[in-house]
Amino acid sequence: MLGHRPRDVALFTRALTHSSRGDEHYERLEFLGDRVLGLATATWLYELFPDEPEGKLSRRLNALVSGETCAEIARELGLGPHLILGKQAREDGAADSDNVLGDVVEALIGALYLEAGLDAATAFIRRAWADRVSTHDKAPKHPKSALQEWAAANDRKPPAYQTRDRSGPHHAPRFVVEVEIKGIGSASAEGLSKQEAETAAAKALLEKLAK
Repeated sequence: MLGHRPRDVALFTRALTHSSRGDEHYERLEFLGDRVLGLATATWLYELFPDEPEGKLSRRLNALVSGETCAEIARELGLGPHLILGKQAREDGAADSDNVLGDVVEALIGALYLEAGLDAATAFIRRAWADRVSTHDKAPKHPKSALQEWAAANDRKPPAYQTRDRSGPHHAPRFVVEVEIKGIGSASAEGLSKQEAETAAAKALLEKLAK
């Protein structure tokens, strides 16, 4: 899948391992891979669009390296079943979480960069993102931003978020968050982080408002 046969299998195993499984997890590799993805994609865009101004290139870059796009790539690669998750995280749906899937793609890029170098990481990115590089020129609007804009456009107070429940162990918590626009409605959702739960709740309320 990566176009590279791992020599240090433990490195790539760590890239697939969620923090709910212990100390050897993907977060440091994800930190590195995020920067490699940004550099490789920025270089690619610079080559492909020689006449575009910085602002347009930045919009393309933000769309291509967004968490949503990375999660889409992970699903296309079929990464979900290969994730190494703790029991609670798996039951909570981490294998289909945009946050987790996007992070794992970046972690794999980080592992590939460490073992095979920038050229190998860049080659993988250009293959995996090939169908998107010319078409993605606008980052998807974040549900929380979209909901806030809806409230402002309809002369309503900003959305209010409240954490309704927090459960699970410290290393794999689960949050339930409710968002409300006063006088309009509310929606609840859960996630593996407060941010993920807030995003899912905002998306659910936007879907209600669209009906």
